[in-house]
Amino acid sequence: MNSTTTKAAPTLLQIAWPIFIEQALRILIGVVDTFMVAHVSDGAVAALGVANQFVVLSLICFNFIGIGASVVITHHVGAGDAKGAEKIVTTAIAVNTWIGLVISLVAFTCATPLLRLMQLPDELMVHARPFLTLMGGTLFMESMNVSLGASLRAHGHTRDAMVVTTLQNVINIAGSCVLLFGLFGAPKMGVTGVALASVFSRVVASLILWVLLDRRLKLMLRARDFVDIRLDRIKRILHIGLPAAGEHMSYWVSLMVITSFVARLGAESLAMMTYTRQAQLLVILFSIALGLGTELLIGRLVGAGDFAGAYREVMRSVRIGFAISTAAIVIVAACGKPLLSQFSHDPVVITGGAVLLLMSIPYEPGRVLNIVIINALRATGDARFPISIAMVSQWCFSVPLCWLFGLKLGWGLPGVWVAMMIEEWARGLMMLWRWRKRSWLPYAQRSRDAVAKGGQLPMVSET
Repeated sequence: MNSTTTKAAPTLLQIAWPIFIEQALRILIGVVDTFMVAHVSDGAVAALGVANQFVVLSLICFNFIGIGASVVITHHVGAGDAKGAEKIVTTAIAVNTWIGLVISLVAFTCATPLLRLMQLPDELMVHARPFLTLMGGTLFMESMNVSLGASLRAHGHTRDAMVVTTLQNVINIAGSCVLLFGLFGAPKMGVTGVALASVFSRVVASLILWVLLDRRLKLMLRARDFVDIRLDRIKRILHIGLPAAGEHMSYWVSLMVITSFVARLGAESLAMMTYTRQAQLLVILFSIALGLGTELLIGRLVGAGDFAGAYREVMRSVRIGFAISTAAIVIVAACGKPLLSQFSHDPVVITGGAVLLLMSIPYEPGRVLNIVIINALRATGDARFPISIAMVSQWCFSVPLCWLFGLKLGWGLPGVWVAMMIEEWARGLMMLWRWRKRSWLPYAQRSRDAVAKGGQLPMVSET
């Protein structure tokens, strides 16, 4: 395995715009799947939304390695240590592959119990079971893709991930059309056809990413690399990745609980929530791209020891995120009914979803604080504070308030939206306070020292 070549540090714009397009295309995969399945029935859409919760939760498990590895790699790249970065890449791919194999086995063999655990109505099981079996049973390929993509992005090759995701979308859309509508003599397979198309596109993306790893980083893993895994490297990855995964998992598990509350309101409310969240995701991608771009840039600045520059970059990213996300959600909310009518013909679902989009105008700016600053804190090595705040705010405020407003007081989905908005803003303001107070500086120094000392993390007292 050869060392990679250290390149000049890219700007935030150079990092962020390919990530923006990539994330938009990744979201488009879910939007296209929802749009396609909407031609079957609203019940099929509701089933897809519930089954996809497990897939998203699994991706969070994979991302704790991808996120941790990406940050540690940027520290090495910022310090000019190409060989150290290469070792982290190898470890991340190997560990995530094993995690993916275990989760795939669980999804393939336990699809029905998992769906019942999420309180999916029996009449929707016919749609959700084959989807989860196929999509979940092949998640090991997605686990490899996460580490491969994270490694390329951390080295500045954000355009490669964008191109791969573009091709994956094209294959997914074409395959879904053929298998859902029975084009060119193919059987009409409904939700199962959509799942098969997604799986095939995932396989193609994985093969291309392996080729790019060899061409861009001059790195090809051998069989022994998947079993010869160094504990010290895993510790450094997990120091960042586990708290990040915990924060994401707490969010999605709480969302699954909230979704179970919505399911008790009926299939119509469940479909309304699914459609509205798809529209919200089109706005969130602006913050996601800015947050990931900021994370990669802050990681390099920390590796180079430029802590003052890191502080300024994050505050600049927050200002940009506020402006862009506010403008985007206003546009989406203004087009709410026409947008939602592309997914459903039920006037109740369309009208209710449009109301939720209007309520999202004050919601999305609060999300910017969380996405951008949490990514920045993680890049400095201050990864435990976000998970601590997330656990308290989501489980002591968001979930109980969703139950209180949505079910107990009978406010329905608008009550759920109000509860989630309160939690998002409260947590975001805590993140902003942490960054402005500069409590992350000792963690940033420790991260830089770890690169200089061959990967050994000095102790930092938690504050």
